[in-house]
Amino acid sequence: MEQKQWHQMKTEELQQALQLDPDQGLTEEEAGERRKTSGYNELSEGVKISPVALFLNQFKDFMVLVLLGATLISGLLGEYLDAVTIVAIIFINGILGFIQEFRAERSLRALKQLSAPTTRVVRDGKVIYIAARELVPGDVVLVESGDRVPADVRWIETNSCSVEESALTGESMPVNKHSAEILEEDVPLGDQKNIGFMGTMVTRGTARGVVIRTGMETEMGKIADLIQNTESQETPLQHRLEQLGKILIGVSLGLTILVVVAGILHGQPVPGMFLAGVSLAVAAIPEGLPAIVTIALALGVQRMIKRKAIVRKLPSVETLGCASVICSDKTGTLTQNKMTVTRVWLGGRTMEVTGQGYEPAGQILLKGKPVELRSDQALRRLLQVGGLCNNAEIIETAQEESRSRRKGKEAEPAAVWELKGDPTEGALLTLASKMGLTQTSLANMYQRDKEFPFDSTRKLMSVIVSHQGGRLLCTKGAPDVLLDKCTYILWDGNVVPLTPTLRQKVLGANEKMASEALRVLGLAYRDLRPHDRPESETEAECQLIFIGLTGMIDPPRKEVRDAISKCRRAGIKTVMITGDHRTTAEAIAAQLGILPRNGLSMTGQELARLDDKELDARVDQTYVYARVSPEHKLRIVKSLQRKGHVVAMTGDGVNDAPAIKAADIGIAMGITGTDVSKEASSLILSDDNFSTIVAAIEEGRSIYENIRKFIRYLLASNVGEILTMFFAMMMGLPLPLAPIQILWVNLVTDGLPAMALGVDQPEKDLMEQKPRGAKENIFARRLGWKIISRGFLIGLCTLGAFWLTLRIAPNDPAQLAKAQSVAFATLVMAQLIHVFDCRSSRSIFHRNPLQNKSLVLAVASSVLLMLGVMYIEALQPIFKTVPLGLKEWALTLVAAGIPTFLMGAGSVWGGRRNRRRSMMTKSANISA
Repeated sequence: MEQKQWHQMKTEELQQALQLDPDQGLTEEEAGERRKTSGYNELSEGVKISPVALFLNQFKDFMVLVLLGATLISGLLGEYLDAVTIVAIIFINGILGFIQEFRAERSLRALKQLSAPTTRVVRDGKVIYIAARELVPGDVVLVESGDRVPADVRWIETNSCSVEESALTGESMPVNKHSAEILEEDVPLGDQKNIGFMGTMVTRGTARGVVIRTGMETEMGKIADLIQNTESQETPLQHRLEQLGKILIGVSLGLTILVVVAGILHGQPVPGMFLAGVSLAVAAIPEGLPAIVTIALALGVQRMIKRKAIVRKLPSVETLGCASVICSDKTGTLTQNKMTVTRVWLGGRTMEVTGQGYEPAGQILLKGKPVELRSDQALRRLLQVGGLCNNAEIIETAQEESRSRRKGKEAEPAAVWELKGDPTEGALLTLASKMGLTQTSLANMYQRDKEFPFDSTRKLMSVIVSHQGGRLLCTKGAPDVLLDKCTYILWDGNVVPLTPTLRQKVLGANEKMASEALRVLGLAYRDLRPHDRPESETEAECQLIFIGLTGMIDPPRKEVRDAISKCRRAGIKTVMITGDHRTTAEAIAAQLGILPRNGLSMTGQELARLDDKELDARVDQTYVYARVSPEHKLRIVKSLQRKGHVVAMTGDGVNDAPAIKAADIGIAMGITGTDVSKEASSLILSDDNFSTIVAAIEEGRSIYENIRKFIRYLLASNVGEILTMFFAMMMGLPLPLAPIQILWVNLVTDGLPAMALGVDQPEKDLMEQKPRGAKENIFARRLGWKIISRGFLIGLCTLGAFWLTLRIAPNDPAQLAKAQSVAFATLVMAQLIHVFDCRSSRSIFHRNPLQNKSLVLAVASSVLLMLGVMYIEALQPIFKTVPLGLKEWALTLVAAGIPTFLMGAGSVWGGRRNRRRSMMTKSANISA
């Protein structure tokens, strides 16, 4: 049954193949038997992860496994406080990740609205309602405007039926369906006019169809299967943290061996040196890193939720920050998915129409000036015909928006205009409403007597209405076809014969509007005499008076052009991938600034003729892909990835889902997005707003830079601790820090200050920088040098303060305790001063140190904790500290400030020198 070409069959062949009577339908027994073979009419959801498994997955991270090893070592050596601390951080890390992913999945379940819960079906000769999942091949289903098609069906009876298939095919316009049409082989989905597809929406008319495929056998099911077989991409952040973990393990083990060997060579006892070496190894691993990374991501996610984005996976926010290409669907993503009349041609005059969507707000302008409807009877007639020859309905509803209250004012309900019916007819209704001719006023003035529904063969629709004793025929349709039915035309406010010259003017206007990717409709009318009673379309649609043309388009979202411009400044290329026609796609892309003057466009047919190598050669110069299939979208994403791009794929349709999953980060629309696309995505825009992506990009970049900031801070601090101990061993000095002091330094400096860096404000030029490469090392852009140089200076200055204090009485235990307290205080203060330097990629002098209030409070609390273990007598024996005098504090603060201020002064001097060189170069170029 699956091998048959259903769109090629005649109704009789269909009935025979499925063994059914379309009037009686299946019996319950027959349906039950068929269900044993076909299964339920539902999509496979794949393997669901239980909450327990979701929680345990949080502990599979490489860094977490490293920390568990460190915990075991600390416990064996009796460092129970260290072990408990690490376990607590790991557990907090797991809880944060679990809560975020569990909440995201719960939010997704609330957004599921794609599948039709019930459907009308003929069983045993009766029309009944059943659950859509109960359908089987051979069932006869009935649908009407507003229904979702519950399975793949072959239409056997249609009445002015149009179906919106953008979720599956990417077509922005509804497709007119016809039961009698027999199609040729290898016809694409968008052109299978006698087939209805699961999950698509009926926008107009009624239809009766026979179910031919259910569940995973449907076109939607095939895409769902493609998604399940597409591997998800690991994020750049995951790569970098794994890389960092391996580096830290190597460094810590190497330093442990060096310190132990150096100590033994200088006569230190082996057990004591082993304990010191392991302490250094534990210190080398910043145990707060995974938790701080998770917290930084989680806080970024919370900010994104406030900006209407739902993050399904924590690292995906960071991934978007390094995106170099955004592949975006057109319909509903870049555009409003609301047809809007933007141009009116009337008697040789071209008028512009303002306003977007179905809200009756806007004007009709002639040469930039508003047109008065009272003085333009031709325009009034055009609007009347467009509003009367119409079956759509626009409903105003109030929707409470979460707006910030201004000056004590309560948030007011926002008006939302929803369309029921065909988008083209909705556009004509809105056009009339903008000039005061509302649905209600037209219904009060005119009464419909008869309708001749739209037919794809004749490409026209007509209605007869009564008004004050007279009768009027209103017709709309394809301009070239409509002109053949017209004898007269409205010109300069008068009805005149439609001469060949005037006909050519109409056709010329039609061609010009069509070349600008506008969907053009012609409108005409005829006053009927009392004895005129046309019974057929042929009798009615003749000797018409042509009025004019309307040009409409699915308009771009207002904010998208600015968002794309911001992406361009940030070095991010935006690519449009759509199932719509090439002309329409190119026009919208040019209007939004996606398609540059020399940019290329490509159709799905052209793409199919290219092999992967040829596609890779053209993909960087191509900005628009039109009439593409799900497989084409997948090829485009993979081609861009082969060229080294980090690809973000946005979309709302089922046809977008495989590419969304294959992309480095997939972004689905929350309102118009299908269930399948949401499940495949990493990020969901709950407001369907493309500009939210720009905010996400900035958030992602900011998060990654903040991660680099606290990696710089943590590792430079730990390098300082390690080198302090290592230099002392190499010089044969006593240990400058007791093991408990090393642990306390980590707790005091690695906790709150590092977390405060994770929420630091971004630098001003963040969105003016090019995206970093997908393979960029975490230590790129001189980060490794900054860590080593600052850590070296911190270690050297700490050891210097220790030695200057110890040299007064090298053999006195009390003086050793004081020297260790000086080293402890110097190390803590050097790190707390250095944390402000980490806020800027340049130096501490480039940013206001008081801007990050969280960091100021964190540093203040760390200082208090340090002073507490030094001046509270009960804690002094535990932490092996003694109070310091003014002399020792002077030495401590000078030594602690040298690393940051010395390097900062060097950066400022180097920056000024570079600026002078740059100015001299520019002056030389100007002179030349």
